[in-house]
Order: sequence, then C-alpha cells, then structure tokens
Amino acid sequence: MVLTRVRQPLSVLPAANESWSLDFMHDTLWSGKRFRTLNIIDEGVRECLGIEVDTSLPAVRVVRLLDQISAWRGLPKKLRMDNGPEFISVHLREWCELHQVEMLHIQPGKPNQNAYIERFNRTFRHEVLNAHLFTSLQQVRDIAWEWMIDYNEQRPHDALQGLTPTAYRQKICAGDSNLELCA
Repeated sequence: MVLTRVRQPLSVLPAANESWSLDFMHDTLWSGKRFRTLNIIDEGVRECLGIEVDTSLPAVRVVRLLDQISAWRGLPKKLRMDNGPEFISVHLREWCELHQVEMLHIQPGKPNQNAYIERFNRTFRHEVLNAHLFTSLQQVRDIAWEWMIDYNEQRPHDALQGLTPTAYRQKICAGDSNLELCA
C-alpha cells in the first residue's frame, strides 16, 4: 500500500491547541550510547509541550506522552508530523480517531512543511544537544526540562509580539472560555 501525502499549507491560527507539531531527534551520550528525543510544540503559541528522552520511543510512548500532555493542556485539533513509523502507527491513528484529532502528515522529504518544529529542533540542537556532553539519560532529561521551562517562560519571541510562549498563550486566551489553557 502506497500512501500519498498532499501538501498541507503551513498556516496556523494564533491560538492554543489548534495544531501541535511532533518530531524526533537523535544524539549520543558521552559513552556512545544513542538516544532519541520526541519534541512536541503547540504551533499557535510556539510553546514546547514536552520533550521525551529515551533510547527507544515507540508509538505507544508517543501516545502515552500525548495522553500526559492532554491531561493538563487539553487536546489539539490537529497533529502535524512526518511519516516515521511511530507517526503512521495503528496506535497513534487509533488515539487520534478516539479523540477526534486530525493527523497532518507532511510529504516525505519535505521537512519545511513542518517548519515550526524544525525551527524549534534547530534551537534545541544548538543550545542543548550540542552544548553538553551527557553522561546519562537522566542528565539529558533534567537539562531538557530546565531548558524547556526557560524556553517557554523566560524567552521572548519576535513572532509572538515580543512575549514568551507562556505569556502569549495567556494573552490570546484571556477572553477565551477555555480557561484551562491559560493556567
């Protein structure tokens, strides 16, 4: 079965939970042991929702992380991702169907169609993965967590009217009746 992917426009409403982007990154510990990160951002507010770190991150872990984020954040309307095996899995498709979340797969070999997460990944690579010699997965998790908090709460973004992602989300949803997003 050959899947064809139609080019999806990269237009995002300035609103929380409209569309989340997911992508994997790879790196190695100082010992040479390989690890992966699963990065999830909210495209509308440029907020990092999660960075999962482990040696293996199969589809069931992707779904588990989505469940964890959704428990405090609510569900997105769409998920934008590439065509990796974890993202075309039955587990993720069933989760999306259950929660009425639209799956937007980019065309193979066209990472610019997922530009928000690619831009985020570039910053994460430069400031975290390339900046440290990690000795353990726990060290990667701790540093990634601290960096994510700083990224969301301390760094103003030009694309967000000079606000941090957290402040921007709070600003745009101040009049929204869905107050859980503004917490």
